[in-house]
Amino acid sequence: MEINSESKVAVIGLGYVGLPLALAFAEKGVKVFGIDIDSKKVSLLKKGKSYIEDLSDDDISKNTNNFFPTTDYSVISRVDAAIVCVPTPLSKTKEPDISYIAKAVKLLSKHIHSGMLVVLESTTYPGTTEEILKPLFEERGLKLGSDIFLAYSPERIDPGNKNYKVNNIPKVVGGITKECTDYSVSLYEMICDEVFPVTSPRVAEATKLLENTFRSVNTALVNEFAQLCHRIGIDIWEVIDAASTKPFGFMSFHPGAGIGGHCIPVDPLYLSWKAELSNFTTRLIYLADDINRKMPEYVLYRLFEVLNKKNKSVKDSKILVLGVSYKPDIGDIRESPAVEVIKLILEKGGHVSYNDPYIPYFDESGKRWESVNLNEELLRMQDIILIITKHSSYEMKWIVDNGNCILDCQNHTNGIISSRINKL
Repeated sequence: MEINSESKVAVIGLGYVGLPLALAFAEKGVKVFGIDIDSKKVSLLKKGKSYIEDLSDDDISKNTNNFFPTTDYSVISRVDAAIVCVPTPLSKTKEPDISYIAKAVKLLSKHIHSGMLVVLESTTYPGTTEEILKPLFEERGLKLGSDIFLAYSPERIDPGNKNYKVNNIPKVVGGITKECTDYSVSLYEMICDEVFPVTSPRVAEATKLLENTFRSVNTALVNEFAQLCHRIGIDIWEVIDAASTKPFGFMSFHPGAGIGGHCIPVDPLYLSWKAELSNFTTRLIYLADDINRKMPEYVLYRLFEVLNKKNKSVKDSKILVLGVSYKPDIGDIRESPAVEVIKLILEKGGHVSYNDPYIPYFDESGKRWESVNLNEELLRMQDIILIITKHSSYEMKWIVDNGNCILDCQNHTNGIISSRINKL
């Protein structure tokens, strides 16, 4: 079995993963049905409008001959392959919430047919594909590897990354059977420069979790190292630059106000949850998560220190936060440590305003926050300016020259000499 440009594909979930994936197929001439339960998103796409920063309106409109957005799952009866790209958040108790997968697959299964390929891309714990999806299809009397084909392929989208897109990020795939894997390889070879097959869905599921656990643990290491360096009077950023000169055995990670986004704060805990079911405790994962999640408290501690030197307290101080998105140059506030920092400052009686060119407003602590416009008067009014997100559009020399005091959590003021600057 193989899929070619004459095949039809459905992509379920048109978020930051599913929409670029659907358009990648459409650009290759494949007829793609994009399915999403959000009718507003579907309506925008039908008008040729994009709601994702990495995609322009032109990216949508130029593919209208091959890309068909809809809320109707019945189109699955007409496709050769369906790819599931729905969210997998954590519950309030930090357990995996796979309800979106369960709902999508249940709706999909009503229209599944013989000879069809189904691939799950949502990040999840090892065993999901075999334990949740496989039984649903077998209940319909379909034999895996002959009547129906099932595989897992982890998404590797990096929002805001201009160098790596769907086509040039190697694609890992693992099928229930060899036939399932082979079928999946032929699907992704149409749009990806490199496809790397593995022996099972569990291996593919664990691959994604290892990638992001690696990032979580190393981020925690450098966050803790930053606190140590401050305590003993060493510039952590100079240490990182020096260590980065080693051509082997070292990979640069940077400290900050905490971890954010859809992956790093979530994915390692999926693995920890699964490990607990096997009576295994992932101590390093829990420790790294604890260090990273407490970084907003450390930022507050540094605010106390810096303001105290100016004979001020956080209470009643005017504090301007620069950047509330979870990473530079994107408009995504999910799990952003900036939000937690703001909450902590408010609890201590500080007066907070923020600027973020990518987040015009957000709702938190019972109010709607709106981004303020930067000008010299605003900067001079602040007791301290707190840099949390390293947006490239910030004119740091101008900000430093007009601010009374800076606490830079991202080394965005690197190269600027001023007594006003304080580092994390």
